[in-house]
Amino acid sequence: MNPASPHSIPPNRLDQPRHTGLEARIADIVTPAIEDLGFELVRIAVLGRERPTVQIMADRADGRLIAVEDCEAISHAVSAVMDVDDPIPGAWNLEVSSAGIDRPLTRIRDWNRFAGHTARAETDMPVDGRKRFSGVVLGADAEGARMRLDDGTEIALPHERIRRAKLLLTDALIAATQAKDISTEIN
Repeated sequence: MNPASPHSIPPNRLDQPRHTGLEARIADIVTPAIEDLGFELVRIAVLGRERPTVQIMADRADGRLIAVEDCEAISHAVSAVMDVDDPIPGAWNLEVSSAGIDRPLTRIRDWNRFAGHTARAETDMPVDGRKRFSGVVLGADAEGARMRLDDGTEIALPHERIRRAKLLLTDALIAATQAKDISTEIN
């Protein structure tokens, strides 16, 4: 990765979701509050113009499932810090949720945690002549995320080029999620 690239990821944010513009500013504001509560930021999206909605997806740092009460705690903390910093002029709405089963893949750890599962990814610029990819997640490192495509070829997608990536809901993903739920309930 070229450190001078405008899309490069700063070393201290290497395993953080990549945001740009207003979403990056909001991520910088809310991440400390979210982490102080024991959660990790998965994604921020700002939707709409008249009265924008700020969508925040989070995971529990301990790996357990996120509960409604967790979303409520995050919402209160995020509202407080955003009211102080005020990155969005005028009125806005806030939605906080878990990343869900068919979650976005926004961090290196997501790509590694869900290796073996099926995903779709889209890049902002063509990689090997295309922008859309579907296949099995093989993992990721500091340079990029790897997938085995539906045609059997393998590809490495540079992190700074990934526009969005998301797990596909499959029986195997549901079974793996249910197995994780049972093991966290026992512990």
